[in-house]
Amino acid sequence: MKIISANLNGIRSASKKNFFDWMAREDADFVCVQELKAQHADMTPDFLAPAGYQGYFHYAEKKGYSGTGVYCRKEPNKVTIGFGNYEFDAEGRYVQCDFDNLSVISVYCPSGSSSEERQLAKFRFMKDFMPHLTQLVSCGREVVICGDWNIAHQAIDLKNWKSNQKNSGFLPEERAWMTTLFSEVGWRDVYRALHPETTGEAYTWWSNRGQAWANNVGWRIDYQVATPGIAALARSAAIYKDERFSDHAPLIIDYAAG
Repeated sequence: MKIISANLNGIRSASKKNFFDWMAREDADFVCVQELKAQHADMTPDFLAPAGYQGYFHYAEKKGYSGTGVYCRKEPNKVTIGFGNYEFDAEGRYVQCDFDNLSVISVYCPSGSSSEERQLAKFRFMKDFMPHLTQLVSCGREVVICGDWNIAHQAIDLKNWKSNQKNSGFLPEERAWMTTLFSEVGWRDVYRALHPETTGEAYTWWSNRGQAWANNVGWRIDYQVATPGIAALARSAAIYKDERFSDHAPLIIDYAAG
């Protein structure tokens, strides 16, 4: 079973950069996308249902902002839009597709880099999302959460960790939240479990400023976070960089399941 997570930084932009052609070649079972920057009226038939897939989406109320989706080959038994928090559900940050004993989720956690106000919003999201994550991990189902978490967990997860310790995305509070998620709540960081010491090859996002991409000054902020049972079935993980669809690179993980 192959699952892909990809922040598109605009579905229309990514489409023009041949994202959907690549997606068809990858032939994944699930493709979780974030940052649609589109409402339903903007979605073409090919965006809604690429060949062989049906998409399920959570659109932000604000135009040209946020948004998440899950492309599935099989029809889910249940689709949940939002995680029950009015503030962040209005921003289109969560889609959950349930199958027999598997849930696949696309999430787009807020960024706090633009202002102190947005950092405070990010902290509110973290506080309110953790109880939901705690409930999910103990629900008795296997769950894979794909998405842009906007946090680099450890020093090996970004190039310039020393100079970013006071910057959003690598703040001590954010890193501690991720540690709680993995060490106490019980989730698994699937890529890091397969590649415990990988640094530069693990990055999934590069700033558009300066020469970040050219110099591989990146961050690992896109994750597949899974319940222990399915995490143990992960066989390979890769970050696709041969083509650029956005300022993020897709994270591809194969599981010996399904």
